[in-house]
Amino acid sequence: MDGNSKPHNTTSNVDRTGPILGYLKNIESSDMWPFLSLLPADMLGKINLVYVFGQSATEVLFTTVDEQVYSLGTNSSGCLGVGDNQSSLEPRCIEMFNGLKIASIVAGSGPHVLLLTQDGEIYTWGHNSYMQLGNGGTAPGVQPSLLSRHINHRVVQVSCGSHHSMVLTAEGEVYTWGYNNCGQIGSGSTANQGSPRKVTACIGSKRISDISCGQTTSIAVTDSGEVYSWGYNGNGQLGVGNNVNQTNPCRIAALQGVVVTQVVCGYAHALALTDNGSVFGWGANSYGQLGSGNKANTVTPLQVATNIGRVTTIAATHYSHSSAARNQHGHIYMWGQLRQQATPDPRLTNFHNLNAVFTGFSSPPVCWTAVAGCSEVEPSVQQSVSRAFNDENSADLRILVEGKYIHVHKSILKIRCDYFKRMFQSHWDENDQDVIEINGYSYAVVYSFVYWLYTDHVELPAEDTIGLLDLATSYCEEGLKRQCQKLIKESIAEDNVALVYAAAIKYSAKELQDFCFQFCLNHLTRVVQTDSFKLLDKEIMYKLVCEAAKNGAFKR
Repeated sequence: MDGNSKPHNTTSNVDRTGPILGYLKNIESSDMWPFLSLLPADMLGKINLVYVFGQSATEVLFTTVDEQVYSLGTNSSGCLGVGDNQSSLEPRCIEMFNGLKIASIVAGSGPHVLLLTQDGEIYTWGHNSYMQLGNGGTAPGVQPSLLSRHINHRVVQVSCGSHHSMVLTAEGEVYTWGYNNCGQIGSGSTANQGSPRKVTACIGSKRISDISCGQTTSIAVTDSGEVYSWGYNGNGQLGVGNNVNQTNPCRIAALQGVVVTQVVCGYAHALALTDNGSVFGWGANSYGQLGSGNKANTVTPLQVATNIGRVTTIAATHYSHSSAARNQHGHIYMWGQLRQQATPDPRLTNFHNLNAVFTGFSSPPVCWTAVAGCSEVEPSVQQSVSRAFNDENSADLRILVEGKYIHVHKSILKIRCDYFKRMFQSHWDENDQDVIEINGYSYAVVYSFVYWLYTDHVELPAEDTIGLLDLATSYCEEGLKRQCQKLIKESIAEDNVALVYAAAIKYSAKELQDFCFQFCLNHLTRVVQTDSFKLLDKEIMYKLVCEAAKNGAFKR
């Protein structure tokens, strides 16, 4: 049997796919987040992270680039964290967070709030009738309190259900607390729990890599790609083949044979993403939220959204019956309850960000995750530099590749790239030449490389990214190498993984090499039958097979 392990890779509850304005091209910001239109212009330009939540999407938390946290809105149960229950249309600063770097924000239905810092500490506040704040009491928390004494390790991921909370530590441990009427905290009973406790039944000895909460359910993914669920199961949202609630984690047997890397929960449905970009769904489906093309519930996972290509990220929130996904080409699809309309088939959008689906179409229009980025009132330095790329009017240098020119600026190339800095300082006569020629790489690869120097973004088809990785290695651009590796990982499949593994070795891309090895291990039987495996250099093939054997791929 093939091995099915994958590297531990926790996910952040922050959507970092671009600035807020990056996906407001088709929807007015006042339609999506009317509260933000009330902010002073200078404050709006400093926003670093935004999270909109609550049963009516009337609560807002946001951080600024100068490391302050603000809140505004109706302040239900003191969820704004400012020390009282007073509603406010003016942003109020939560001063205890001044100077802290915030990694993630999530909220339940009460609402109660969990805030995670980049140092792995958790603060909770808001609704607490079911002890979902984890402080042992039931009184509302009108200001944040640090929750650390019951959790022994640094927290890397947080999730909330309706009235329960779940966190994941860097060691792969899961802690839960709060409302437990259906067994959603996985303690083996239905008694509420006032403080965080490690979930030990069934998953206590396993390393968890991803977590998600539905309204009254919890789901965890192990680092070997197994999926466990517990809690309420009236709509089959546990995926275990029946409608019986589970007070302890129960493995979803129907997903055996696939390697799951991400799971998300809606109000009463769940989606899972596999390492080869396939999506499985189960649970409630009255609005088509599974993406199966119909509105029939299912108690066992079935493959869905099969016509949208290889998927790299899935999204859902316990607040709604909506679902979304991004494929490897960056296209955003949505399905389920979309502005009260049932949409059982994935629909292609013009959005650039998964959060746009939820803030624009779900009910309530909350954030799926906290959104990183800000809308600038005036162009920022970065925006101005980006716009100068390939601008013939302002450029003072041309790069010639395959007979075509790229218009650039010497000063930017010198600042951003040591290779060009050395070139200009050593043997470049700025008075005699305004053209440099680059050979050995395609126009698309060089264009993408220079575009990255101006923008920090890579825009290149996955099949060309190996060439860009080669160039980045030659020019010693480690940041670009990391981005290339990420893009390449999103395109890995059984028929190309062997050659990508060889390329990763060639370009000293250790993270990509490890990823490819684990993928090969997960799908070894099929990988060794592909043409790309047969084309491997014999030494690399021998290395791959030996490493696979050491990891138990050939054990009976």
